[in-house]
Amino acid sequence: MLKIQYTKGLEAGTDEAGRGCLAGPVTAAAVIFPSNTNLPLLNDSKKMTEKQRYALRPEIEKQAIAFAIAHVYQDEIDIINILNASIKAMHLALEQLSPKPIHIVVDGNRFKPFKEIPFDCIIKGDGKYQNIAAASVLAKTYRDDYMTLLDFKHPEFGWKKNKGYPTKSHREAIKIFGITKHHRVSFQLLPKYVQ
Repeated sequence: MLKIQYTKGLEAGTDEAGRGCLAGPVTAAAVIFPSNTNLPLLNDSKKMTEKQRYALRPEIEKQAIAFAIAHVYQDEIDIINILNASIKAMHLALEQLSPKPIHIVVDGNRFKPFKEIPFDCIIKGDGKYQNIAAASVLAKTYRDDYMTLLDFKHPEFGWKKNKGYPTKSHREAIKIFGITKHHRVSFQLLPKYVQ
């Protein structure tokens, strides 16, 4: 079972999903748990099945002291780049939390200070701390919901299945149909030899 780092009081865990996608937003979540949180099945969202993630989402939301979700969309990703967009999405999620955290743990090794709240970057934190793992599950499932809705408008890209990631079928569809307003034009959407 993942531990809760709770020595610092109200601590928020934050993580993002969709960083490597060719289309759609990057989505972040932030979660504050009480010290008695009990979610034995919680893990890094990438190590869980889709069914497990969606089953855990309401449990995470029920047990959390506070949680929030934020999207940064493709137009802004193209302007400020994906790293800055990922950090901005995490900041936007943290901004919504009430009560406010007094410490932040971030999955990965890159972050920018948020409102002078102390933070720690934790490599593979989504496999170590419950609040980060919970944020990874919320970010992933809410982003997947968004891409599934977009799939109704653009079924040719298979976003319900690939969620905007650079699968072979997604790249084939771009080659055939071109791009949509949801694609990130700053990304290499097709291999250079195709372009």
